[in-house]
Amino acid sequence: MASFIAFLVVVIVAAAPVYGVDYTVGDTQGWTSGVDYTTWAKGKSFNVGDSLVFQYSSFHNVDEVGQSDYSSCSSSNSLQSYSDQNTKITLSKPGTRYFICGTTGHCSAGMKLAVTVSSGSTTTPSATPTTPATPSDTPSTTPDVSTPTTVEASPPKATTSTKSSTNINGASESGSMKAYLFGFVVVLGFALMG
Repeated sequence: MASFIAFLVVVIVAAAPVYGVDYTVGDTQGWTSGVDYTTWAKGKSFNVGDSLVFQYSSFHNVDEVGQSDYSSCSSSNSLQSYSDQNTKITLSKPGTRYFICGTTGHCSAGMKLAVTVSSGSTTTPSATPTTPATPSDTPSTTPDVSTPTTVEASPPKATTSTKSSTNINGASESGSMKAYLFGFVVVLGFALMG
């Protein structure tokens, strides 16, 4: 029986789901005029598997653009455009990502965000700001010196609502980890009882 329990624990731990962090852009203010998104991004480290959650009114939208369109506040060549008022964008690969509000005058008034995404396979947020001083379309070659952990890379989702009870520095923990821990405790309890 003891070997079965040990095997069960090893299988559960080996199959443990990993998760990314959901960052609500602008925290409680959301994606709106009058927020300094460069300051908001400072002190946050974005990794592959993390998500940006844009919450905004019908007066705004989210356009993902390249570096030159970010610099000139042009949405005419946007890579992706969202207007659903609750946009969740999964950061699926390393490099710098650029987002602007395509409503006339909003980007030039500061409604724009650039984030540098680290590979994330073995890193977690560090205390070092990650917003680039001069954005570029190419992935960063700066080595990451963060504390080790793991995150999951998942396909982008444009419209997903976020619910979480943990909110630290604009980041919230995904519910999958809580479900995993609950399941682990239940299975372990049955194994110890039986």
